[in-house]
Amino acid sequence: MAAATPPIQTHTVDILSQGLAIPAYLAHPTESTDCPTVVVIQEVFGVNDHIRAVTERIAQQGYIVIAPHIYHRQAPGFAVGYDEAALALGRQYKNATQADELLSDIQGAIAYVQQHFADVPAAVGCIGFCFGGHVAYLAATLPAIQATASFYGAGIGQFTPGGGAPTLSRTADIQGTVYAFFGMQDPLITVAEVDALEDTLRTHRVEHRIYRYPNATHGFFCDQRTSYDSIAAQDAWTHALRLFQEKLVDVG
Repeated sequence: MAAATPPIQTHTVDILSQGLAIPAYLAHPTESTDCPTVVVIQEVFGVNDHIRAVTERIAQQGYIVIAPHIYHRQAPGFAVGYDEAALALGRQYKNATQADELLSDIQGAIAYVQQHFADVPAAVGCIGFCFGGHVAYLAATLPAIQATASFYGAGIGQFTPGGGAPTLSRTADIQGTVYAFFGMQDPLITVAEVDALEDTLRTHRVEHRIYRYPNATHGFFCDQRTSYDSIAAQDAWTHALRLFQEKLVDVG
């Protein structure tokens, strides 16, 4: 018999980032003492139904999970579906983000949890999808982030939000473990880009695993998109949860 899912609570809270109040979706077990923290980073579609569902699913595994609205400076409350107009708008907001703001939002989310919950472990996890997969790789450079699950993050080797050297060039700053998940039919991420990311992680001796799904495409984890691949999604979910368990729970 499967273990019972613990009850969780959900809230929208305000975190502090660069002097601004940024909303974030928070989910956590009702009994949350000693629970590790996981930060969820949205797709270009905002903190929508899918991202809130992912946040809740992770919370049901025993984590305090927080998803900051990283588009809040441009579009408060942005949360859309998956049609072409929504994609175009989401990409517009993505193109206006700045790396320092994104890192501050993630730090603010971590600080909120540490300030409002008892006995929170110092090691933090991060998971992101689509543009959020790129941002999760960026967030892996923060000292607190010890476990990163990056799903089909495009452009990691080509740019950093707001300009400057590509996010991949920051790999030496990663102190934790990175798991990255890619569909090999993804039109937005070439095999060469995946190879370059893996080579860079290896060169800098970052603990990592790269998962390549031969028949999956971009967005394969999202069950609200036509690109959803249930087999790849379930396999990736299992690996991501194992990463968090090993690096955030089974430590010390």
